[in-house]
Amino acid sequence: MRRVILFIILCSVMSAFGQKFTGLALTPPMGWNSWNHFACDVNEAIIMETADAMVETGMKDAGYLYVNIDDCWHGKRDSLGFIHPDPERFPSGMKALSDYIHSKGLKMGIYSDAGWKTCGGRPGSRGYEYQDAMQYAKWGVDYLKYDWCNTEELNARGAYLTMCNALHKAGRPIVFSLCEWGNNDPWKWGKIVGHLWRTTGDIAVLFDGEVDHGGWSSWGVLQIMDMRKDIRQYAGPDHWNDPDMMEVGNGMSQAEDRAHFAMWCMLAAPLIAGNDLGKMSKETLEILTNEDAIAVDQDSLGIQAFKVLVIDSVDVWAKPLMNDELAVCFLNRAKSDRKIVFDWKTNPIKDTIFEKEFLFDVNEYKIRDLWKKKSRGSTKKTFKSEIASHDVIMLRLAKK
Repeated sequence: MRRVILFIILCSVMSAFGQKFTGLALTPPMGWNSWNHFACDVNEAIIMETADAMVETGMKDAGYLYVNIDDCWHGKRDSLGFIHPDPERFPSGMKALSDYIHSKGLKMGIYSDAGWKTCGGRPGSRGYEYQDAMQYAKWGVDYLKYDWCNTEELNARGAYLTMCNALHKAGRPIVFSLCEWGNNDPWKWGKIVGHLWRTTGDIAVLFDGEVDHGGWSSWGVLQIMDMRKDIRQYAGPDHWNDPDMMEVGNGMSQAEDRAHFAMWCMLAAPLIAGNDLGKMSKETLEILTNEDAIAVDQDSLGIQAFKVLVIDSVDVWAKPLMNDELAVCFLNRAKSDRKIVFDWKTNPIKDTIFEKEFLFDVNEYKIRDLWKKKSRGSTKKTFKSEIASHDVIMLRLAKK
């Protein structure tokens, strides 16, 4: 009898915490999202062309799998409350579009909101969570970004738990992205509910600064990095801190794009591109498909980088990797070039949260430059180099 009571209590507790599908994001998800470049001007043709481009450019081979449709795809609900896509923008319907994306060996993502309306004014999922989850499963959706507009004092954890349970009840494994902007500390409860959670407000096409929209702001790359300094312990396989989709290829300089991408890789962030894949430059493609940088992001240890120290406006970041390897990134935040002189032997790197240490006076590590794709010697000698404004030097260290 006691065992039965304990089992009932356990089931009740599990239900209260949600039932996400596990194992869907053991490394940070990689893909593309329509919002940063197309915003509300999204339609079936754009999504199909993007799926084509993801394959033809080599993005798929680099690891990008999700083609995510953001806001403004919604049409109306039918008499039973089921949502349908805008018939003018998506005349073939979502199931046909999903089938097309899947035929390319890719996965389809979709967008909704926990409130009555989405941020773009389309029908939200509040009160229709289970119907929407059933519809997404029927369409063959693989990823759901769930926003937080028009929520009218809803409890965030409760709202996301409801959709989590709805997705699980619908029966199709779907990656659940919590886009709650970090207002309610989702890193403290999101692990049980979803696979990734936004840590801040929206990103802007800006490396350093703020865009004031009147009542809310979007943020530069550096500002987003600075907002959440002490939450890395909450991230790991199947539960990631998400600093937002990338702006690589949308108007920053090549150096800034490279630094932006490098730091998202160091932060073990989801790599969700937000540019026009069909019209991107060779330089943008080379940044987004840098296999060495991606390997740092996708490292199965799943540890997020931390800032070790700052030297004359140059951040020194470190990310422990599998097999006792280490990624080190020098980020020049200044508006002018900087010289870096880094003595490995007098600067041991210790990760007290994940109990990793790299003692360069004890062990010698060989150094590979992940952007120049060449050896940079070893930790036996002091590292000396010059870093352009808003650029990075990204290194991978392995024991000799």
